[in-house]
Amino acid sequence: MLFTRLIWVALGAAILVGSVQTALQQWQAVPIILAAEVFEDQKAAQEAASAKQAAPAAVQAHAHSQAPGVAPHDHGDRASQEAAEWKPADGMERAAWTWAANVLHGFSMALLVFAVMSLWVWRRGTPARPVLLGLAVAAAGWLTFHLWPSLGLRAEIPGMEAAALDARQGWWTLAAASAALACAVTAFADKPWRWLVAAALLALPFVVGAPEFQGDPLPGFSAGARAQLQQLGTQFILVTTWMSVVLWLSLGLACGWFSGGGCSSR
Repeated sequence: MLFTRLIWVALGAAILVGSVQTALQQWQAVPIILAAEVFEDQKAAQEAASAKQAAPAAVQAHAHSQAPGVAPHDHGDRASQEAAEWKPADGMERAAWTWAANVLHGFSMALLVFAVMSLWVWRRGTPARPVLLGLAVAAAGWLTFHLWPSLGLRAEIPGMEAAALDARQGWWTLAAASAALACAVTAFADKPWRWLVAAALLALPFVVGAPEFQGDPLPGFSAGARAQLQQLGTQFILVTTWMSVVLWLSLGLACGWFSGGGCSSR
């Protein structure tokens, strides 16, 4: 019974939080992404035109190398068709899939918040105001999943080059795990040394060092496009930070309000 209630409460919180997040994304983040994609598409079109101009000579040389009587064939078109992947169309379809993804993400994070709230109740007792507990857990979640990783890995817009994916994923995991352990130590340990341990854990990922891209992050763009993309990148960092604050604030409020004693040990 308690598990079923937890699932439904987490789903209700996820629908509320996911809807708020989708509305904010459509209002603030999507215009920046679409503006950056315009420059990215222009760059891709220019590269395709350059490749098309160079293609006839390569095709002719390939045709001469084939056996007599064999018609030349185009490997590029077939490769491009095989590499093409489905993506939602702009407009309502893209917004609908974004909402679904936000709800699923909100559902997983709500379950995590409820789990931490339950652990707190088990160790410290039921709080007088569950909403305050939900906000405190959400603050720890924001520190863990956004603030600390973003200090080393900033949000990127379309068209921007970055370090190798596996290196970024590894450092992000290290930063998030360090922040989570730091929050756990400060919340559940009673000794004075917990603050030193938490500080050491928070410093660990920056001692290791975040992966940095060695090279031009905006290759192939004109000076005008580069300036506008840099401006869009700065705006995107501010928007994603603001949206993450709203996400975790609404998640903490929703989980604290929906809990209604559901996170208690009874």
